[in-house]
Amino acid sequence: MAEVNVVPLVDEGLGNTAYLLDLGDGRALAVDASRDLRTLRAVAERRGLRIAYAADTHLHADFLSGARDLAASDGARVLASAAGQREFGHVALADGDEVDLGGLTLRVLATPGHTHEHIAFEVLDGPWTVGVFTGGSLLVGAAARTDLVAPERTEELARAQYRSLRRLATLGDAVAVWPTHGAGSFCSAPPSAERTSTIGAQRATNALLRAESEDAFVTALLGSLGTFPPYFLRLPELNRLGPALVGSAAVLPDLRVEDVRRLREADAEVVDVRPVADFAAGHIPGSLSIPLRGVFATWLGWLVDPDRPLVVVRNADQDRDEVIWQALKIGYDRLAGEFTGGMATWTAAGGQLRSIPLVDGAALADASILDVRQISEYTTGHVPGARHIELGGLAARAGAAPVGRTVLMCGHGERAMTAASLLARADRTDLAVLAGGPSDWSTATGAKLEVGA
Repeated sequence: MAEVNVVPLVDEGLGNTAYLLDLGDGRALAVDASRDLRTLRAVAERRGLRIAYAADTHLHADFLSGARDLAASDGARVLASAAGQREFGHVALADGDEVDLGGLTLRVLATPGHTHEHIAFEVLDGPWTVGVFTGGSLLVGAAARTDLVAPERTEELARAQYRSLRRLATLGDAVAVWPTHGAGSFCSAPPSAERTSTIGAQRATNALLRAESEDAFVTALLGSLGTFPPYFLRLPELNRLGPALVGSAAVLPDLRVEDVRRLREADAEVVDVRPVADFAAGHIPGSLSIPLRGVFATWLGWLVDPDRPLVVVRNADQDRDEVIWQALKIGYDRLAGEFTGGMATWTAAGGQLRSIPLVDGAALADASILDVRQISEYTTGHVPGARHIELGGLAARAGAAPVGRTVLMCGHGERAMTAASLLARADRTDLAVLAGGPSDWSTATGAKLEVGA
């Protein structure tokens, strides 16, 4: 049995891993690649590989698939579940089907649960199974959520997930487990920091595989689920229909002051991707702060209407392509352009600026405190007396936010500034953002954090 060369391609922001399987003859198989194909293409080019196959384990909710683009640009054969009823060219596969990759064989295992049409891809070298691409079924220390298809199907799919995991667990101990979802993914319950594993290791350590009954499994899985971005409910259908082709180049046109004003009047969303300190010092009134970092796409998809044109404000030293591709990979294609003049140009043309101060822990003493982290973070430890509203739910619950002088906080300041920019749209001028997080406050003051809800 020859060694199988699998290259994991981790998207830290979405918490996912795509894979490139070297077929040993200059060709490769891509598994669960997103529409942002930059890293995959760079790795393939370095290794002298042509993408001959693009496999998707399921109709993804957290990103648009790059399989259709790989078919158009590289001639890749798209491999996907027949039950997904995709409306573009693909090899429709069902349980037990096999695809000859030339030396290796891909065998399909129906593994519904995370989605109704989910499949896993077992990699065989002759009669031996060397690994399995498990997508959103068996994860490292977890299993993916089952509430993304329809609320009324959540428990049904959780029970299907139970059976799928146990089917995978019958594979040999040494079989490699290559999941798509991992640490940081809103598609999964919190997994281990490890992104790949083996069947033997998961059988020994994965608490869901060790659940004493199907009912216990369902209770544990559904009890671990937190909130998720609303765009998760939109992307599976776009992936079924086939994402629009974007090719290898995308643009973000330059916009002048008058262009930004005109677009704002036409209901465009101004998204300021500059670091927190820059936004705090001065920004276009009404703009939404979403600092450019790995999780930019998640918060863009959580907070911004995909049908609104996007106007981007960034610093010259920030990567324009990163803004573009993070937006495109979650289906935000209406990129009107970017304001290139900077705040000095805005004010020189008569535009006003707003500011939201950054403060240290001493400022919490005489202010209301709003913590906008996820509930799992808040319950682990928060400043005593802090009110809690998750950032993703703040727009709908703005009326529940504290009144009067309010300091917003999160883990480091980025989400808190996003939250402050949302509240500032109601002309609130009594907002500030804590520079740092609860642990910084605790260290500086010597006070203990409060645990629990």
